[in-house]
Amino acid sequence: MAVVVSQSQNEIKEMKKKGVNIEPHRQRMVKEDLDTKFKNSDSLFRIVFVCAMWMTGFDVPSCSTIYLDKPMRNHTLMQTIARANRVFRDKVNGLIVDYVGVFRDLQKALAIYAPSTGGVGSPVKSKAELVVLLKQAIDAATAFCAERGISPQTIISASGFARVKLLDEAVMAILVNDETKRKYRLLAEDVARMFKAVKPDPGVNEFLSVCVLFAVIDEKIRSLAPAVDISSVMAEVEQVLDKSIAAEGYVIEAEKPLDLSKLDVEKLKSKFAKGRKQIEAEKLRGALNSKLQKLIKFNRTRMDYLDKFQKMIDEYNAGSLNIEEFFKQLVAFTKDLNEEEKRGIAENLSEEELAIFDVLTRPEMKLSKKGEQQVKKVVKDLIERLKTEKFVLDWRKRQQSRAAVRVCIGEILDQLPRVYTPEVFQQKCELTYQHVYDSYFGLGSSVYENRV
Repeated sequence: MAVVVSQSQNEIKEMKKKGVNIEPHRQRMVKEDLDTKFKNSDSLFRIVFVCAMWMTGFDVPSCSTIYLDKPMRNHTLMQTIARANRVFRDKVNGLIVDYVGVFRDLQKALAIYAPSTGGVGSPVKSKAELVVLLKQAIDAATAFCAERGISPQTIISASGFARVKLLDEAVMAILVNDETKRKYRLLAEDVARMFKAVKPDPGVNEFLSVCVLFAVIDEKIRSLAPAVDISSVMAEVEQVLDKSIAAEGYVIEAEKPLDLSKLDVEKLKSKFAKGRKQIEAEKLRGALNSKLQKLIKFNRTRMDYLDKFQKMIDEYNAGSLNIEEFFKQLVAFTKDLNEEEKRGIAENLSEEELAIFDVLTRPEMKLSKKGEQQVKKVVKDLIERLKTEKFVLDWRKRQQSRAAVRVCIGEILDQLPRVYTPEVFQQKCELTYQHVYDSYFGLGSSVYENRV
């Protein structure tokens, strides 16, 4: 926290008369870039005591609360409260805490500076109205759950293994298809946003248990298909659930990401057969999606795998596949991806060499064994020369460097077998350049560095 006040003559002497030493505060205001720090939403600088400074024209979208303890009127008042009403991420509202009855003057200021509100009334409302909106969001989520046989109150009342079982059943009831999952997550996020908007008003306590429940179910669904780094997901949970919620006894354990290369298919099928069908299918689907994104990142010619994967999902969502058939196809697709991942070893090529080899040979070129070996040599020579001679720092930003890379690609690819006609040769040169441009950033930096 810090003090930011306008400077005045004899301020040190005047402040001392009041028992205050202003010098260290003034030194901070002069030496530190407090403006920039306060505007940074990730900074630990969160509270500032201001007088005259920063109340007008100082835009900080992440600022959520303003405490007013001095009389203000008209334009100054309008500008001051506007510091808290900026749009920022999932921020629903700003909060004005009025200690001196400024709200009366606000009505007059609105009449002068905002005479027409388009029939929506005053932009400043009592926080009690947020409690009403929170209740409406909870009612909508509860109704959605009830339609699927989920009783939030039954889960809240349960404990131990009984609660775990009910939570799993709720997740399975929601994971009917992507539409039901998407709708629930939107409803749960709406509840979470309104919950944060109402805090720390005591009115939130009445809805604490059910808000926690919706957040926990939402995170259990998210953990089935985690991002590469699950910590970012869990950090969002902590923003929704504060310490008071921890007393409710819920534990969110993110499902361990599946290692598809070491997948025990029979064990997975056994878990699926035990009744957690939607959950096991969702876990496998999430793992496949994560692995597929990595494979495509390294090699864009694998887009046909993504099309096949999306077709399976679309058929399942449309009801053309039941959960058993969908799971069966996911397992088969897992085997396909594992084989694709190992293809470079069979071809005696690294992942980055395989990517360019595929660019040069797909769609299928009619190559003899000798021709394939010649293409592989061209690929290895090209990567070696580009890395040692052409990938200078920020090569993509300079026209001369880009031109040098293009020329190098043309010179090396000129060694391809004669089956590559002039038209095909030009096409392959362009496709190879585009792949190189997208994948290599210069001086050892590329999508293949630190590959997982």
